[in-house]
Amino acid sequence: TFCVVPYTRGNETSRSVQRILEETESLLAQGVREITLLGQNVNAYHGRGLDGRDWTLPDLIARLAEIPELYRIRYMTSHPRDMTDALIEAHRDIEKLMPFLHLPVQSGSDRILEEMNRKHTRAEYLRIVERVRKARPDIAFSSDFIVGFPGETEQDFEDTLALAREVQFAQCFTFKYSPRPGTPAAVLSEQVSEESKTERLYRLQALIEAQQRAFNLACVGRVFDVLFEKPGRHAGQIVGRTPYLQPVPVYAPQSLIGSVARVRINELTGYSLVG
Repeated sequence: TFCVVPYTRGNETSRSVQRILEETESLLAQGVREITLLGQNVNAYHGRGLDGRDWTLPDLIARLAEIPELYRIRYMTSHPRDMTDALIEAHRDIEKLMPFLHLPVQSGSDRILEEMNRKHTRAEYLRIVERVRKARPDIAFSSDFIVGFPGETEQDFEDTLALAREVQFAQCFTFKYSPRPGTPAAVLSEQVSEESKTERLYRLQALIEAQQRAFNLACVGRVFDVLFEKPGRHAGQIVGRTPYLQPVPVYAPQSLIGSVARVRINELTGYSLVG
């Protein structure tokens, strides 16, 4: 009820597997080694497969993983209602699928989720998180939250904080609700004041930032595969990313750009892991 995209873009469509493979091969020829499969609701993917039938997202990921030059696969943005058994199993079985899942929840209140027309409950979301973690114990989660949705009470917001504490996110995108003309939520009567929305956003951001810092601090002393992407800000430095998308600057030859190397993390500076 809050998102204008379905009204402006129309019904979901899926590109064919062949077209995605062709684009991937073109990118790989340019030196790309990691791709992200993007969609408004990417895990509802149902594109025409190489055998003429509709393929699902796990089918597509499995086929992409067969390409030797492709090192890493990610996808976003997903919807909890489309986290199928097969997709959860893909996180367990496909090594190239990175252990970092962006799974938007939007609110921790069942009442607000129903008003948002999200088609999932708080308990269902938490069960998905539990199942994915069981399949891939090293996985980390990010999410989207909207605070101040029309009619949101302080208790509804506290439910959101409680859900965030339970999941322990590695990263999140947080927003104040803003009405989009033409959407049902824009004409709901109980609009939350701007002052309350701002105050709630700050409280949620403080919690998420503390969780992100705790996750990053827990990475210090560990060894990660880092895919190096570009030169760093300082002479002799290059920057790559861990499987969890954290930036890692190291002093190493630029010949490593475009390849994966093992990096021991020595310290955390801001949001970067130094190795």
